[in-house]
Amino acid sequence: MKHKFEQALVRAWNHRGALAWLLWPLSLLFGALVGLRRTLYRMGVFKTRRLAVPVIVVGNVVAGGSGKTPVVMAIVKHLQASGLPVGVVSRGYGRAGVDCLEVHIDSPAGDVGDEPALIKRSIPETPVFVAASRFEAASALLARYPQTRVVVCDDGLQHLALCRDINICVFDDRGMGNGFLLPAGPLREPWPRGVDLVLHSGAKPAFANGYRATRALGAYALRSDGGQVPLQTLTAPLKPMLAVAGIAQPQTFFDMLRQAGLTLAETRALPDHYDFSSWSRIIDGGYTLICTEKDAVKLWPVQPDALAVPLVFTPEPAFLQALDALLTPLLAPPPQ
Repeated sequence: MKHKFEQALVRAWNHRGALAWLLWPLSLLFGALVGLRRTLYRMGVFKTRRLAVPVIVVGNVVAGGSGKTPVVMAIVKHLQASGLPVGVVSRGYGRAGVDCLEVHIDSPAGDVGDEPALIKRSIPETPVFVAASRFEAASALLARYPQTRVVVCDDGLQHLALCRDINICVFDDRGMGNGFLLPAGPLREPWPRGVDLVLHSGAKPAFANGYRATRALGAYALRSDGGQVPLQTLTAPLKPMLAVAGIAQPQTFFDMLRQAGLTLAETRALPDHYDFSSWSRIIDGGYTLICTEKDAVKLWPVQPDALAVPLVFTPEPAFLQALDALLTPLLAPPPQ
């Protein structure tokens, strides 16, 4: 019932229909609270704390996933290729606790969150910390890895307690939806708002301003033991698949699989950040189970034969050049 209501609400966010207008008065109250909170931070009633290194926040103004974590991973890899030691912090959405934890390759997603677990698994050399307070997470990271010169915050555009140097706002194909604030629309805060860079992660830009990125499936699927299965070997008609996705836009993943030539006998769209701990695989005729990397960190413990297809996310070069131009003046000399 809850899932069906959420689906109806998300559909309502796409246009200004009856349900959106019914909820509109509540969105005015939400907007007033958002404005009051910002004012209290600006007046110093609520404190914003600064780190000793530059902070890049990758977030969005639309509720739900918009491709923030792939952007974080692309930025981390880009900066590391430039020789910069980078760390990542996150709240760890959906995890069981709120304590400050370092994420390890074998950390259960239930303890640290699926996205931090994915980042650590994909870029093992990157220190990743989670905490309800991003400042606490970042402070612990810098204490443990003092050579870190840049901290990237996965989500947190609205987390004003952590002072940031570069704000990046990510949009996907949903754009701004109907333009209303929550709960009448998808906006967490009014747009436009001040950010340094805007990146469109979908197939088409949400609006004219901003940079573009492309998304494509990787050339292989991953097994739970780390082995790779070439995607082309899974395209034979005699290998029908059961595809599952607990992400913001599961249909996009299913469409990409079909476009790659995979035969999907069945698809199951699950809520974003779906917890697979209670997953019960229905009799499926021997279909191969395939999922996203984000889902795999939670699905593999209960379904180790599942295959996960990585997403290759590539921001346009101009975006990375603009990021470098903003970041370079902020960097302190490397420690001797």
